[in-house]
Amino acid sequence: MPKIIVLPHKDLCPKGTILEAETGETVLNIALRNGIAIEHACEKSCACTTCHVIIRKGFDSLTESDEQEDDMLDKAWGLEPESRLGCQAKVADQDLVIEVPRYTFNHAAENN
Repeated sequence: MPKIIVLPHKDLCPKGTILEAETGETVLNIALRNGIAIEHACEKSCACTTCHVIIRKGFDSLTESDEQEDDMLDKAWGLEPESRLGCQAKVADQDLVIEVPRYTFNHAAENN
């Protein structure tokens, strides 16, 4: 069973943690199931960037991003080459190290 190492985040997971992951499950669902409240304004429909995560280790083991996810990621704050939307990145058989960016940009809330 793969593991996800979540790096420390000031608000969501101050000490960091290690999560058990199920193959085929999204990074976001695993985090939420374990009490890490990553924002997901669009309810996991790939229509925002609030669940943006950076995969520090294991990026190539994830399912590939599609055009819709890539288009959304272009709007993410702090975009990096290893950025993914947590609601779209499905775990395979490798352990991951993820970082939740310090800031997110909620387009729905910010544009009202």
